[in-house]
Amino acid sequence: MERIFAKSTLREFWETHPDSEQYLKTWYDTAMSSSWRTPNEVKQTYRNASILREGRIVFNIKGNDYRLVVKFNFEKQWIFIRFIGTHEDYDNIDANTI
Repeated sequence: MERIFAKSTLREFWETHPDSEQYLKTWYDTAMSSSWRTPNEVKQTYRNASILREGRIVFNIKGNDYRLVVKFNFEKQWIFIRFIGTHEDYDNIDANTI
């Protein structure tokens, strides 16, 4: 089972962007019930996810209205939320280093 740090980040986001709530909850539930061991296994579940370096993966949320950047530690089955924001906000960050 995956461990996600921190769900509160997602909750805070959907409280200000209510249209993202169900999509983020679905992503969270899927991640918690998965045992992904490699980025390619994540891609099997989320075909539109973008694989970056150092365990980072970008997920399109709500048809790409929002972007979620997470950093995986596949060995320990940990997922760290690094960024959640609008597509425009995402364009202003470096997803490889955030």
